[in-house]
This record gives sequence, structure tokens and C-alpha cells, in this order.
Amino acid sequence: MANGKKLTCLDCASVNRVPEDRLGAGPKCGVCGGKLMTGKVAELDPKALAKAKANDQVPLVVDFWAPWCGPCRMMAPEFSKAAAKLSGEVRFAKINTEDFPKVSTQHGIRGIPLMIVFQNGREVARQAGAMPAAQIEGFVRSKTGVNV
Repeated sequence: MANGKKLTCLDCASVNRVPEDRLGAGPKCGVCGGKLMTGKVAELDPKALAKAKANDQVPLVVDFWAPWCGPCRMMAPEFSKAAAKLSGEVRFAKINTEDFPKVSTQHGIRGIPLMIVFQNGREVARQAGAMPAAQIEGFVRSKTGVNV
């Protein structure tokens, strides 16, 4: 399994190693049994976000949002469509900046919605503003090299 990819369980924040050929086959966390690649948008807490952005080798696209934000609510279904389209290649998650205000400070967030792409322990790209699914997909592909 030397060629496996590290993935953090977005439920329990445990780091797992998954063989590359199994990424699209619904791998599960070895600790809690949660699905690691769902094609859906996961809700994060600061602990899971910190572990995932530091360890994950599969791109993780995080939507920083708040429930009072109209553009955030407008983009949510589009973000979900992009997550389904890029399933097996990229993971999508969101974190509520209202519930976790320190996250905004830690990431230098000045406006929402804001998407940040993390991969291999670093921030790869960020994009502010609401976008349709096709534009989100294009942004993610251009920044991660994913060719689905």
C-alpha cells in the first residue's frame, strides 16, 4: 500500500491510507467506519479541517460560509452538484464561519462565500464569491490537475 493516498476522515478526524485504485470504490475509515469519498459535501469542524488540510493527498475543496449569507445559500446547491460531478477525485466540505469564527481569522477570510483548495499539506488556491457548478468544477480542475 506504499502508493496509497492519505485521507482524513471528516467524521472522526482520523488519518487513513487508501490505495489509489480504491478511491472511487467508497473507502471507509478504519476507525469509525465513515465513508471517506462520498461525492457529497461534508460538514467540518475546526479539528477535522486542521487534520485534513495538513495530511490529505486528495484535493479537499472547502466552502467557508454562514447561514445569514444570501450568496452562500445560493451557492450551496451548486457546490453540491460540483461535489457529485468530481466524486472519486476530489472531496468537498464546508465549514460554518458563524459557528467557528476563529477559522476565518486563521485563514485570513475577509468575505464569504470563499472556497479554498487544500492538497498535500498546503493551500493550493482560493476563490471568493458564489459560482455555478460548472464554474466551480472548472476552478477545481484548473487548480488541482484533476481531469474527470
